[in-house]
Amino acid sequence: MRVLAAMSGGVDSAVAAARMTEAGHDVVGVHLALSRNPQSYRSGARGCCTIEDSRDARRAADVIGIPFYVWDLAERFHADVVEDFVAEYAAGRTPNPCLRCNEKVKFSAVLERALALDFDAVATGHYAQIVETTSGRELHRAVDHAKDQSYVLGVLTQAQLKHAFFPLGDTVKTEIRAEAERRGLSVAAKPDSHDICFIADGNTPGFLAEKLGAAPGDIVDSSGAKLGEHSGTHGFTVGQRKGLRIGTPAADGKPRFVLDISPVDRTVTVGSREELAVESLVASKPRWCGPEPTETLQVKAQLRAHGDEVAVTARVDGNEVYVDFDEATAAVAPGQAVVLYDGTRVIGSATIDSVRRATANV
Repeated sequence: MRVLAAMSGGVDSAVAAARMTEAGHDVVGVHLALSRNPQSYRSGARGCCTIEDSRDARRAADVIGIPFYVWDLAERFHADVVEDFVAEYAAGRTPNPCLRCNEKVKFSAVLERALALDFDAVATGHYAQIVETTSGRELHRAVDHAKDQSYVLGVLTQAQLKHAFFPLGDTVKTEIRAEAERRGLSVAAKPDSHDICFIADGNTPGFLAEKLGAAPGDIVDSSGAKLGEHSGTHGFTVGQRKGLRIGTPAADGKPRFVLDISPVDRTVTVGSREELAVESLVASKPRWCGPEPTETLQVKAQLRAHGDEVAVTARVDGNEVYVDFDEATAAVAPGQAVVLYDGTRVIGSATIDSVRRATANV
């Protein structure tokens, strides 16, 4: 097969490209230039999508012995990922930019271009597995659960999975680094990227404040009593405990957490850990990795990129997914994805719109 290997400049994508080549495929490496101003994105060992990463990817391609190109997708990335990130925070939601990048850039723009250039598939260094079945391809969790990235890949459709390869899904990360060393890849010991690639200093509140400006408002408790003030709702996310800067301590002396964010009236509501508990949610814009479910599901759900699975009952009604938790679950943030699993198989993903708190019935 003719395979386009997306090479980020890290160890995972380099080994993925090497494995696809070793398997006998006709592989071409491509690095995605995603920054309109590379100096404004993270750099160095903790970076992603930087000039250094491009050079590391090129060196890896040379060692593997495959052609290498750089594709400029900066405008697409800015519109679909960066602007979406800012808009979601402005609306009081908590987005996942990596998930959006996979959906809109790596497995939409890149795959579309690859197929137009007569490639058969795109291979990446994501930690996930694809299982061939008689009814189509299934997306499954990686063997290395600590590195599993199926959550951010839950937006992929069956049509996209048909043209995708994840060569690392059956291997743990320590073995990938050892393999890279054996293959003579200089990125073998390169640290993993962290944080958000388009926020140069890692200061998300500062980045959002620069984009959205000051919009002061009140911090209140669940009864509506004012506890303090803030400079913008975009500086908060549901479940946040640190950085609230509330002068008045709670009556019971316990920490407070962000319960709700309302950018319309510029109000941030805080409360106890118990008040964070959610019994159900409604999500929209579902994307199914296989056929759309037609019956009520008794499955597991993951609510954040590094969150634990929880048992749920899920029901699909058109463009909405209704999820009831078997046990109340804390810190469920609108804007994040709820990804449904049947064992290790990813059923699909939807964006959390609203939640019902367990305390609402007390």
